[in-house]
Amino acid sequence: MLISRREVKNLPNIKSAIKRVKVTEKKNLRNRMVKSAMKTQLKKFDTAVSANGADLKILSATQGAVDRAMAKGVIHKNAANRKKARLAKRLAKAAAAQ
Repeated sequence: MLISRREVKNLPNIKSAIKRVKVTEKKNLRNRMVKSAMKTQLKKFDTAVSANGADLKILSATQGAVDRAMAKGVIHKNAANRKKARLAKRLAKAAAAQ
């Protein structure tokens, strides 16, 4: 994978710096994919709760997506735990309302 001057505004001259640009680009892409997958699952959970179709299965899938993002280092451990707690609380509130 060669990086051209067009792809990066100021491509460094030093070999190690060029490698850092490549590695950072790959990591950034991977992190965006993981974060996007997590957000998509959160949106699915939100629509299921608002449509009164949420159950433990979708909660488990959503919490799994959050855990994967945490394991990959995309979000902090405390942020993941906070999200999962809020999801469970929201599901319980929706179940009590039915």
